[in-house]
Amino acid sequence: MLSNYLPILIFLIVAGALAVVLLVLGSFIGHYFARAPRDHAKLSPYECGFDAFEDTRMKFDVRYYLVAILFIVFDLEIAFLFPWAVALRQIGAAGLVSMGVFLGILVVGFIYEWRKGALEWD
Repeated sequence: MLSNYLPILIFLIVAGALAVVLLVLGSFIGHYFARAPRDHAKLSPYECGFDAFEDTRMKFDVRYYLVAILFIVFDLEIAFLFPWAVALRQIGAAGLVSMGVFLGILVVGFIYEWRKGALEWD
């Protein structure tokens, strides 16, 4: 009976040992490189190109989220529209109706974005 669970026990032991080894190794490597002298390139701003000028815990503007929703709306539309167009003859009228419903839902999302002003770039 116990021999049935032996592979699982071996797997858990190996996985736990590997996790401990990787954590200890990462800690030692991190401390080694933390002592290295930092140069100007490492301390420079990463992506935005300018230094931070406010608190990092400030609230995001709602337009950021609206643009993200807009991207998802158009991304989903394109991702589902191409396969639908290729297989339109095989899926028939039921596919046409279902895609119409899908596009209708996306149009509602687009109208919401439009009303909230996400398309206006101030």
